[in-house]
Amino acid sequence: MINAVVFDLDGVIIDSEEVWEEVRRDYVASFGREFLPDTQDRMMGMSTGEWSTHLAEEVGVPRTPAEVADDVLGRMASKYRSDLPLIPGSVDSVRRIGERFPIALASSSARLLIDQVLATAGLSDAFQVTLSTEEVPRGKPHPDVYLAAAEKLGFAPETCAAVEDSSNGLRSAGAAGLAVVAVPHGVYPPAADALALASLVVSDLRELSVEAIDRLR
Repeated sequence: MINAVVFDLDGVIIDSEEVWEEVRRDYVASFGREFLPDTQDRMMGMSTGEWSTHLAEEVGVPRTPAEVADDVLGRMASKYRSDLPLIPGSVDSVRRIGERFPIALASSSARLLIDQVLATAGLSDAFQVTLSTEEVPRGKPHPDVYLAAAEKLGFAPETCAAVEDSSNGLRSAGAAGLAVVAVPHGVYPPAADALALASLVVSDLRELSVEAIDRLR
């Protein structure tokens, strides 16, 4: 029996992966460094501390991880305030599923960006729990953020469902023991091994019915 649903943010509610790539690619280029072909894929699901360290130490941006995070998050928040890339139907779908289940948000985005997105989208009151991987010991693909979300909702992980798009997100939810719903991103599709963890695959949230969620366990 499914008692609650935990949503990812980026790639599920907002189509932000291309925005993230554009902002971080331009940022890296401004220092004369190279954004490698696998850089974006490697950073998907990482916490703020993890991806800022990656850009500083592995890509070679000559700033501290904390400075990289501040720089990039400021650019992202500005983008979200002016032009939030909501996925069509996602807000209505979150509200619809939230009428049937307690819902949480478990995102790799920083708290600053989570709050900005929810405010701009009119979803600040929609979730009983919102968590950033900044607020747990390890980011995705580790299970920490999903375990914490289930605990804060008051349910065992195995009675919760997770809605995810990325390889690391699917792995995180699967490792935490949640029933996994995959919403594969068209531009950044998950790896086959990660997609295999899903009990249900849908093209977007409009296809995800409460009846389908009920049937997951």
